[in-house]
Amino acid sequence: MLSKLAFSTLVFFSAFIFAQNSKTANTVLMGGKPVHTYAKLPAVNKAAPQFTLTDMTMKDQTLDSYKGKFMILNIFPSVDTGVCSASVHHFNEDAASIPNTVVLCISKDLPFAQKRFCGAEGIKNVVMLSDFRSDFGKTYGVEITDSAMKGLLSRAVVVIDPSGKIIYEEQVADISQEPNYEAAIAAIKK
Repeated sequence: MLSKLAFSTLVFFSAFIFAQNSKTANTVLMGGKPVHTYAKLPAVNKAAPQFTLTDMTMKDQTLDSYKGKFMILNIFPSVDTGVCSASVHHFNEDAASIPNTVVLCISKDLPFAQKRFCGAEGIKNVVMLSDFRSDFGKTYGVEITDSAMKGLLSRAVVVIDPSGKIIYEEQVADISQEPNYEAAIAAIKK
C-alpha cells in the first residue's frame, strides 16, 4: 500500500514538473512551409527575460548591459541571407535617428562572421550579438526545432523599454519575409 502511494506521488510530481518546464511550441512558415520554434515570444507588458550573448569582440553582453535604453531585438537566422541582411541594413539606418535606443541584431552566426559582415557592409549603428553559446533561442522561444533550419533562430522583433519591460513583439509569420519595421519603431515613439 505504501509503495503504491509513493509511486502515485512520484508520478504526479513528475508530471507536474514536466508541465511546468514544457513550453508550447509555435508554428511559423519558411517559404510557405510550416516549421516550429521552441515556444511563443515573451508577452508584451512582461519583464524581458535575462540573456547573455556574445559580441563581435567575444565578450558577454547581457540585458542589463543596455538597461536604461530602448532596445530593439532584431532576431534572425543568419546575416548571410538576403532578408536577414536587409533587416540589419534597415535597422542600421533607423537606429541612428532614434534617441536613447540601441538595436541588437541577434543570430546564431559566429561573432567573426558578424564582424566580417559589418565591415563589408558598413554597418555601424547596431550591435551584433551571437547566440552561438547561450540559451537565448529557447529563453525567447525563437529557436527553430525542426527542418533544415533546426537550431537557428526564427525571424522576430522584440522591443524593450528602458525599465526592461517588453512593449512590442512580432514573430514574423513567414521567416522569408521582413519584419514590420514601422510598428517596432512606433512602439518606441508612443
